[in-house]
Amino acid sequence: MVVALDGTVLTVAQPTLRRDLGASFTQVQWTSTGYLVAVAGLLVFAGRLGDRYGHRRTFALGMLGFGAASAGIALAPDVGWVIGLRVVQGVFGALLQPATLGMLRAAYPPERLRTPIAVRTASIGVAAAAGPVVGGALATEFGWRAVFLLNIVPTLVFGLLALASRDRQDGGNRRDGRDPRDLRDRSGPAAGVPLDLPGALLLAVALACLVHTLVTLPGVTWSAPVALLAGTAFVRHERRAGSPLVPPEVVGSRAVGGALGVLVIASAALNGGLLTCVYVLQDDLGLTPLRSALLSLPLAGLLVAAAPASAVLLRRCGARATVAGAVVVLAAGLLVLARASAPVAVCAGFALVGAGFGTVMVAATHVVVRQAPAESAGVAGGLQQTAMNVGPVLGVASATVLMDLGATRSPLVVLAFVAAAALPVCRALPGGSRTAPAALAPGPPAGGSDATHTDHGAERGPHTRSLRDHEV
Repeated sequence: MVVALDGTVLTVAQPTLRRDLGASFTQVQWTSTGYLVAVAGLLVFAGRLGDRYGHRRTFALGMLGFGAASAGIALAPDVGWVIGLRVVQGVFGALLQPATLGMLRAAYPPERLRTPIAVRTASIGVAAAAGPVVGGALATEFGWRAVFLLNIVPTLVFGLLALASRDRQDGGNRRDGRDPRDLRDRSGPAAGVPLDLPGALLLAVALACLVHTLVTLPGVTWSAPVALLAGTAFVRHERRAGSPLVPPEVVGSRAVGGALGVLVIASAALNGGLLTCVYVLQDDLGLTPLRSALLSLPLAGLLVAAAPASAVLLRRCGARATVAGAVVVLAAGLLVLARASAPVAVCAGFALVGAGFGTVMVAATHVVVRQAPAESAGVAGGLQQTAMNVGPVLGVASATVLMDLGATRSPLVVLAFVAAAALPVCRALPGGSRTAPAALAPGPPAGGSDATHTDHGAERGPHTRSLRDHEV
């Protein structure tokens, strides 16, 4: 929520920042672009750092560094310092984001991940709803610097809490008085695995240049061929590496790949649609920025409401049906917005978009985190966050190009079909629950269903303890 709020409040405060520092539009754009490039390039490597050194530790470092960078930006003397510190902030943001999913994967067994991930998604929805209001109020009353001061207290509190939790030894259920979850966090399964620094460097260059290329569309820059070359080199390196950055059991999983693909497509459709709606509401319909923001509130409200509903749908219907239905709702919402002119129709379109995307985000994230092995939870979280960063940049770039080519509303129709293109990808996701006899089901059901599975085949005896799925 801290990271999501930081991005939304800055968007509102950028005009004030530009006037105060005498910056150009390009320089102001780089206060966001520099952050995105740093985050996108480092998310997967940051996830691997969490797998190796502990997710609570990387989360704490990310939180404290994020807050320190925010304080520095609030004191920055010119826009050059703001851009540089935003890049630093992006580095620490990359550390803390995969760690949130890694901590959830380590703390909960797979069959109980739905609700924690739903809560995480709902918090992002709350930030999306509150960000413009909070940012506008702070920038108006106290100036743009207050937007970054907002981060300092929560990052300090959560960073210190993470350190205290990691170091806590409260007895747990072990005879030596140590909490098994704390032990796993300090010396997890990946503690002895090499970090694959060449792979991390190649992937960082490829992703950073990809984001830079998308941001600068429709122009062609040096970053496009560099992204292609670095991406090709990364794939070749990973195939030959003894300990690849992205383990084969993660990247080779059909379900994980499908979920990541859906996240990219859905987030691209959402963010491209939102950019288009800004111009539709204010230029075509002549609404004020305030009224446009009020009409879009159903999106944030339904995104929050969809989170707990998604947990129920996942349990009853499985990921495949849940995501497919949500994609249809998202596409329908974009089509409604493409034709809407009355306030009721606009609100209805935003509500459908929020409900569809909120459900997709919970369900697809659940698949990524659950299907990945516990020792690679950080990498899985990094891949999920990468998809959620690349998708929006791709959607905004596509919408910008489409608006330059045709009518203002045409991107909404195109993006609706883009969202619907995720339906074939949904076939790769796990199906609904199937009840299987315990004696015949030592692990996850064949075919990758969402069926509940806990400790079949666990060790028994006076000196052994059961290994649940999240510990295997």
